[in-house]
Formats: sequence, structure tokens, C-alpha cells
Amino acid sequence: MATDESTPLLENSQAKTKTPLPKTQLGLTLFVLFSEPMSSLYIFPFINQLIRELGVTGGDDRKIGYYAGVIESLFFATQALTVLCWSRLSDHVGRKPVLLVGLAGLSVSNLCFGLSREFWALVASRCIAGALNGNVSVMKSIIGDITDTTNMARAFALIPIVFSVGASIAPLFGGGLAKPHDRWPELFSGSFWVQYPYFLSSAVSASFTAFSFFIIALFLKESLPSKRRGKELQLERGSIGSQVDTPGGEDTSPIPIRTLLKTYSVMLPIANYGLLGLVDNGFFAFVPLFYATPVEIGGLGLTPFTIGVIMMVFSVGNGFFQVSFTARAIEHFGERRVFCSAVLAFFPIIATFPAMSWIVEVQKEVGLAIWVIISVQLLLWAVVDMAYAVIFVFVTRASPNKHSLGTMNGLSQTTTSIARAMGPATFTSMFAFSKESNLLGGNLVYVVLLILSCLLVSLSRRLPELSRDKR
Repeated sequence: MATDESTPLLENSQAKTKTPLPKTQLGLTLFVLFSEPMSSLYIFPFINQLIRELGVTGGDDRKIGYYAGVIESLFFATQALTVLCWSRLSDHVGRKPVLLVGLAGLSVSNLCFGLSREFWALVASRCIAGALNGNVSVMKSIIGDITDTTNMARAFALIPIVFSVGASIAPLFGGGLAKPHDRWPELFSGSFWVQYPYFLSSAVSASFTAFSFFIIALFLKESLPSKRRGKELQLERGSIGSQVDTPGGEDTSPIPIRTLLKTYSVMLPIANYGLLGLVDNGFFAFVPLFYATPVEIGGLGLTPFTIGVIMMVFSVGNGFFQVSFTARAIEHFGERRVFCSAVLAFFPIIATFPAMSWIVEVQKEVGLAIWVIISVQLLLWAVVDMAYAVIFVFVTRASPNKHSLGTMNGLSQTTTSIARAMGPATFTSMFAFSKESNLLGGNLVYVVLLILSCLLVSLSRRLPELSRDKR
């Protein structure tokens, strides 16, 4: 099947009524998705403290951002090197086998992380996690497989909610279970817990991922159309959904990667997704660092436990926000308008950081004004997260056929993994460098974030409108 810049988005003009969501298989897919933030975000509350304890900074707290950014970025850097291969493989061997490999890799790497007391060991464990894990792109392909254009937006709107719930639990147990020998000496009094103070957090994450492995192995059905029996596919997706898969007897083989790379309608949503991931994930790594940085250097000087509670509260609130508003906003305003509006929230978010630094410098403490600004900052961040559900729809609808969804999501995940690998290391290191060298009064990082946000807003305006009967 040949494609060019005029290749239309996946469409089904006959789909006037909404197809019910396949609740069981969608629920299992989202359950696996839940393991992603549980495995990647639990380290954020204590990573800065861990780097300080390892002594790699030589006692200079201003350099913590460099090393913390490297650790946070490695998962996405190694994932960027392999995710396209895993996604492409899922177009041929099926989605389920690739998911199981990824879950096994996450479980093992989390255990290794908890047992690491050298910086190189932390690096190795995060590399293992990223290299073996192509789950996010494969799970989005599954959702694309089991939905059609009438219910796709509703299904993808659930992804930020799942991430929010996982992101609420991960920092809570990550920070709350760190150094259990200090919190509960009667239960964790052995020398093991003193030597490996963050193993309990890592073990909880690894256990949940291992549990997910067995649940998926037992209950998840293969969704790749070419690997399923025609009768089963017809029963689960209905005649409307099956018409989307093979309209007019089209070629059911995956489209070559080179062809996809040359298709403008394919690369435009991928570029938006990559830039969104760069800015948003940079914020996600930068926020805990800013909260943990001592007041005299320009941060808030909060403890790991306090940071964990803040991130937990945000994630719970974000989940409720996404449930209440995302799907309704998409239905009422359309995908393009929601995305373009959501990314505008980055601008006031950027302004909150120097504002908090100035207030703390004047008041010499984290008072009521700071907590109000933190609340506003996190509310705006919830608005930004609405953009993810929309961009997932754009990427999926840009696929020339259902049999190329793995490759499409692999390309998008590769792009955003590169961006996410750059984000934490770039912004945390830039923050440290800005403060260390007093560049623009220590505010260089905010200027860079502002420029990137302007580029994202400009790029978002190029996305096409998705007509109502295609949704």
C-alpha cells in the first residue's frame, strides 16, 4: 500500500453511533500501563538524597542535578534505542509476547536498582529497564486495535488517568518507604536495611510489576488483527470496528518505516508528541529538584517525604481532573482545540518557579504564599496533561492501517523517549549550572523552557481538525 503526504487519517464515515468500549481487555491493558509510573516514578522523591549519600558530587549539592538528571534520563535514552524494534516486532509476532518481556525487564531492573550502592550500578539498572521495555507504545497499539473511531478518544482519555493514579502511588511509597530503618526501627533493624535504605521502595515496585506479568500472561487476549481468528475479532469489535481494519480489501501488511517517515500527516503528530514529552518530562524531573534544593541556592528545601506527599496529592487530583474534564472537553471542543489550549498552560507554569524563589528569598521560609503558588502550578500542570489523551488520538488516527499501529506508536515513542531522555538531564543540569554560574541570575533554565514552549505552541497550530463523524 503506497502512502504520501495526502494519505488520510484512519476513518470510517459509516460510524455514526458510538461503539461500547471493550471493558475487559481495555481494563487489562490499562492495568499494565499502571506498572509504568509505578516503576519509573517511585525514585523521584529520594533520588536527590541518594545521589548526595553516594558521594559522587564531592559534597557540592549544586552538582546533584547533573547526576540525578542522568539517572532519570537513562530509562528513556535506552528505551529510545530499542522501542521501535519492540513495536515493529509486535506488528509481526503479536502484542502480548512483547508486553511480557517488558514487564519481566522492569521487575528485574527495579530489584537491581534497590541493591545498588555505586553510581555505575544505578546506571546499569536503569539501562536494563529501558532497553527491555517497549510496553507503552505496544499498549497504545492494543488500544488502537480494540477501538474504532467512535470510542478511541474515550479510551485514550483514560491513559492520563491511569498515569495519574500510578504517579500518585509511586512517589508516596517511594518516599514513604525510603530508609525504613529510621521510620520503623523495630521492623527494619538489620544491617541490610542500613546498607540498602531504598530497597524496600524498589521491592514494592518490582513486586507489582511481577504481579502484572502473571495477570497479563493469564488473561490478556492477543489484539493484533493478523494473529486473531476472524470470528473472535468480529464478536469483540463488531461490524463497525472490522470495517475500519480492512476497508476495500486494503493491504494488511505493516507499512515500511521509510514510507511513514516521508508522510507529513504521520510525522506531524509525532513531532508534537515528542516536543510535548521533552517539555513536560523536563518539568517532571525539574520540579522535585527545585523542591529539594536548599533555600540558599534558590529552591524550597523540602524533605523527600514532603515531596512525595505533594506529588501524590497532585496525581490524585490530576486523576479526578482528567476523569471530570478531558473526555468532555474533547467531545465538546474537538481534539485540536483542546490540545492547542492545553499546551498554553506551560507559560504560567514557568513563571511560578522564579516567583517562588523570590518569595522564599524575601520571607526566608516556605509560607502560605508558596503553598498557594504550588497549588496553582499543579492545577495548571493538570491542564497540560489533557494534551496527552488528544495526541494519542492524533497518532493513532494518522496510521495508514491498523497493521502499522505498532510501528506508528514505536516511532512516536522513540521520538518522545529521545525527548524525555534529554529533558531530565538537560533541565536539571541546566538548573544546577544556572545556579552554579549565576547565569541570568540563575534563571537561564526558565528562558530555555519558555523558548521550547513557544515552539510547541507553534507546532500545535499545524495539527488538522478531526471531523465529528471520524471520532
